[in-house]
Amino acid sequence: MTLAKNKELISGAIKRLNEIAPEEEIKITHVCGTHEMTASRFGIRSVIPSTIDIIPGPGCPVCVCPSYEIDFAIELAKQDKIITTFGDMLKVPASKKSLAEVKRDGGDIRIVYSPQDAVKIAEKNPNKEVVFLAVGFETTAPMTGVALLSQPPDNFSILSAHRLTVPAMELLLKSEKKKTKGFICPGHVSVIIGTESYKPFSEKYKMPCVITGFEAIDMIIGLIQAVKMIKEDKPLVINEYSRVVKPEGNKKAQAILKKAFSKVDANWRGIGIVEKSGLAISEELEHYDAFKKYNIKIDNVIDIHPGCKCHEVMLGNMLPTDCKLYLKKCKPDKPIGPCMVSHEGTCSIFARYGSTHFKKIEEK
Repeated sequence: MTLAKNKELISGAIKRLNEIAPEEEIKITHVCGTHEMTASRFGIRSVIPSTIDIIPGPGCPVCVCPSYEIDFAIELAKQDKIITTFGDMLKVPASKKSLAEVKRDGGDIRIVYSPQDAVKIAEKNPNKEVVFLAVGFETTAPMTGVALLSQPPDNFSILSAHRLTVPAMELLLKSEKKKTKGFICPGHVSVIIGTESYKPFSEKYKMPCVITGFEAIDMIIGLIQAVKMIKEDKPLVINEYSRVVKPEGNKKAQAILKKAFSKVDANWRGIGIVEKSGLAISEELEHYDAFKKYNIKIDNVIDIHPGCKCHEVMLGNMLPTDCKLYLKKCKPDKPIGPCMVSHEGTCSIFARYGSTHFKKIEEK
């Protein structure tokens, strides 16, 4: 598609959104860090009708990882274990330190790009214990599952901090101060779980759901579909990302998740326990479960540091610009909360793309 054609499509979509704009303010929530990057990078909030609020939810897996699980990895590093994880995890503040600080002090903390990289490290270091701190939603969890099912060496284990998206969406409906009228569903996650997983929202909660991709035009079309369903009071699950998302999802990936993990109640940082929202390593593979392999007691866990409002941002109750620490004491180079660390964190995204796109929201 040419640039001119793309601009024409976006211009037409914005015009259509303005034509159907609601008279009263409505809130539409997404639960995907990449969708927030799209909204912020392209300044979508600045060009859509003022009565439509795009609100970010808990779409960053690094941000919702509780301090306890990072504290556990830090304690293992102190015991001369090799800790492997994704790069975003290093700077996330835990109760007292971050993994980056432990690495600076001599801990063997290594960045990997996949769980398979961690397995290779274990194979090359048979006399060392290698632990992979696994973080991510349904999108990355199958890769961890593959590593578990590939019969890795006995000196390899996993701290599973994987979380599930749909239970978090249900939590939002119960905890938001200003109620959501519709969801923009996560594109990457939907590739794995399919469209059927969202049916309870449209049928039980009467909540319109639109699955979209990550181009500006994708998100604007998603907003059009959501607004139409809200105005017509006809909640459905609409798949606007059909080029990659199928109704049944990725059956192979789902089978891996079912075999490698069990659904458990799990803590979301600053939010609390969310029922059946975590993936614990299955009983058949529990010899690879670092939580069970190492008998460690973690005391005095601190999830929320003084003044940090990351949990309220993730619940859609406030924007980063409403937090008193935002770009004052809490900055990308010295984060206080996890939302300022990850490239998918809402505070980090707001800081990266500036506040001009959010002027309309701040003035309300």
